[in-house]
Amino acid sequence: MTERRERVALAAVVFATLFAQVLLYPGIPDLVAALGASTSIDASTWFLGAEFAAFVAFAGVWGAVSDRTGRRVPYITAGAVGGALCYAALAATAGTLSFPALVALRVLQGALTVGAFSLAITMLADLSSERGKNMGAAGLAIGLGTALGAPVGGQLTDVNPVLPLWAGALSLGIAGLLALFVTDRAPDRAASALDALRTLRRRPELAVPYTFGFVDRFTAGFFALVGTYYFRDAFGLDGAGTGLTLALFFAPFALLQYPFGRLSDRIGRTLPIAGGSALYGVVVAAVGLVPALLYAQVGMVAVGVLGALMAPATMALVADLTAETERGVGMAGFNAAGSLGFLVGIVGGSYVADEYGYQEAFLAAGGAELLLAAVALPALVRLGR
Repeated sequence: MTERRERVALAAVVFATLFAQVLLYPGIPDLVAALGASTSIDASTWFLGAEFAAFVAFAGVWGAVSDRTGRRVPYITAGAVGGALCYAALAATAGTLSFPALVALRVLQGALTVGAFSLAITMLADLSSERGKNMGAAGLAIGLGTALGAPVGGQLTDVNPVLPLWAGALSLGIAGLLALFVTDRAPDRAASALDALRTLRRRPELAVPYTFGFVDRFTAGFFALVGTYYFRDAFGLDGAGTGLTLALFFAPFALLQYPFGRLSDRIGRTLPIAGGSALYGVVVAAVGLVPALLYAQVGMVAVGVLGALMAPATMALVADLTAETERGVGMAGFNAAGSLGFLVGIVGGSYVADEYGYQEAFLAAGGAELLLAAVALPALVRLGR
């Protein structure tokens, strides 16, 4: 395959993992009910959070094993196909498993899926020296997966709440097979898995893009659960309407990442990251405070644009800061930080919304992002210099 075709194929794997994931979000209350769990926000929190807890725990494992063995493609295929089988198992056993068993199956699915997701992004970073362009392709795939997953998932939910699981299984299965046709460009083997993991200690500057990756995915997690319930409760939207509203964030987040990634190759990483972070938290808080659905939807578009400005530059910065033999672990650490952000967005957001209310949850989310960005911004500026 040519480099361009390999870029498309790897981006398709990234797309498939996010598409399968986001298919579930608009109808998550209906899905957990169909699986036999409570329809409360607590049950949805456990169901969504289990996957991202596994993402955090296993992203580094996949990266270390990949760097150690000098292979990436077999692990991408194994992760994608294994994740597909878990999605199918959840759908096939709907209403028959206990809730702890459902959560355990979600943990297994997350542990497998993150291998395909993280290593596909790593292979895009390996592809050429145009890292902003390559990470823009990854960001475009992430954004398109989430942008299409939300409305499609909403429509499928209105037909049958379990259908998004079957669609996710099909998407991941195709992606796993597609990865087999990509040239494995992994570098020579690292000294050991332990040595690969020490990359993060040797390169403390990686904490800067990791922090911004955490912030970026924190928002996605917050909107995936709290946003879903908020748009349903505050504005009376059904699954399809909620999916379309979430897509107003994910669509610009998808479509602008490739051009913004190329822009970061030309002007550097600092300005896009700093510019996006300056307004990000303010706009997130505003979405939950405006009085009408139209204003909230405009805010969702703005959040998507700012996220697209930051995301590919942040991923490219990780690739800039790591050697080829360390890139699997370096990118895995970034994805783990992002998954941790998603998990905190789900769990923290649901707790504040349940205890204090939606407006307070949006204020807390926006304030937390402003605080984290303010803490990391001076280090980002120094790194840029």
